[in-house]
Amino acid sequence: MSVFTDPVKDALGLTRNQFSNAYMIGTIASSLLIGRAGVWFDKYGARLVAFFAAIVLATALFLCSWSVRMSIFVKELLNQDTWLVPFTIMTLLFFLLRFAGQGVLTMASRNVIMIWFDKNRGKVNSFSSVAISFGFSSSPLWINYLIENNSWQNAWQFLGYGLLGASVLIYIFFKNKPEEFGLLPDGAKEISATNEKTTIAHKQFSLKEATATRAFWMYALMLSFNSFFVTGLTFHIVSIFKSEGFPKEEAIAIFLPASVVAVSISTIANFLSDYLQLRLYLYLMISGGIIASIGFLYLPTTLGIPLLIIGFGMMSGFFAVLNTIVWPRFYGRNNLGAITGKVMSFLILASALAPSIFSLCFSTFGSYQFLGWLGLAFLVFLVLGSLKARNPQ
Repeated sequence: MSVFTDPVKDALGLTRNQFSNAYMIGTIASSLLIGRAGVWFDKYGARLVAFFAAIVLATALFLCSWSVRMSIFVKELLNQDTWLVPFTIMTLLFFLLRFAGQGVLTMASRNVIMIWFDKNRGKVNSFSSVAISFGFSSSPLWINYLIENNSWQNAWQFLGYGLLGASVLIYIFFKNKPEEFGLLPDGAKEISATNEKTTIAHKQFSLKEATATRAFWMYALMLSFNSFFVTGLTFHIVSIFKSEGFPKEEAIAIFLPASVVAVSISTIANFLSDYLQLRLYLYLMISGGIIASIGFLYLPTTLGIPLLIIGFGMMSGFFAVLNTIVWPRFYGRNNLGAITGKVMSFLILASALAPSIFSLCFSTFGSYQFLGWLGLAFLVFLVLGSLKARNPQ
């Protein structure tokens, strides 16, 4: 996001395009390996996978805070004053950040909750989704506060210390499967007569079987669109608003009301998801994308910012529901890591491409408007493609 990357970029002496390309290459590389992390989750369990992911992420955050010093050291060592040194360093750091953070740690934390619950997944997920939705939507505000009051180097380190503390909590409190403790999902000690038929009938899909269903692709593509749009928007938020005549303060200010919308929607939608078809949520999330795209297109008008906030909040709210609940409900728990790892690779790839595509659009057309029209076209395709995206169970 601009509030964090701009000062790092300037300190390293990289141009916006060079920095965006380092982000893209590092993130794409992480997306190629995240599927393997899903297999690790199925094999070794959530506790170890999440613990080591938190340690690696904390290490990456500390390294980011020392990136300028590392760049100077390598330049002096090689006796070469070239942009390739900071570019290579940031590419490697972005790989670690995206693989350990957005990839492995996110996947493991979500999946461990889904493994422990079945009938009450939505109700339990409503609690974690509040934190997820609020965190994603409000992060530019408090990160900007940390940077302006403590410098970007210290901001990285504060986040790193927070991850080290979280890793201890993960090791203590994460438990892999209820079966390891003589339990079943939802805390049951045995399968009741009323649930026996449903439990037996629930098929455990392999990754290959899951990817052969239309539902997998429609949900994965919509979640990927959210990842693309949100990453591109937050990465270039200051530039986007500046191109339409708005100051930085107004650009960052949209995240707070958007977080309120996201938290409200995710809380209600999660609770009701135990009783409603998820295809309804898919269409509501698509609707949020359409609203956000229209707001993006008409940003300078009176309705532009309110529409962008509502659409952004809707997508973030339903993302917290669908990205967690769809996969175990549709495809079972046995191969949840492999399936969600595949989905996560799409999300990371979409977020990798977003900053560069946004930059390319602005440098080519002198405006970000084309992305709004491109988003609307893709969402119309999803509306049509999702007509038969039913639960395969």
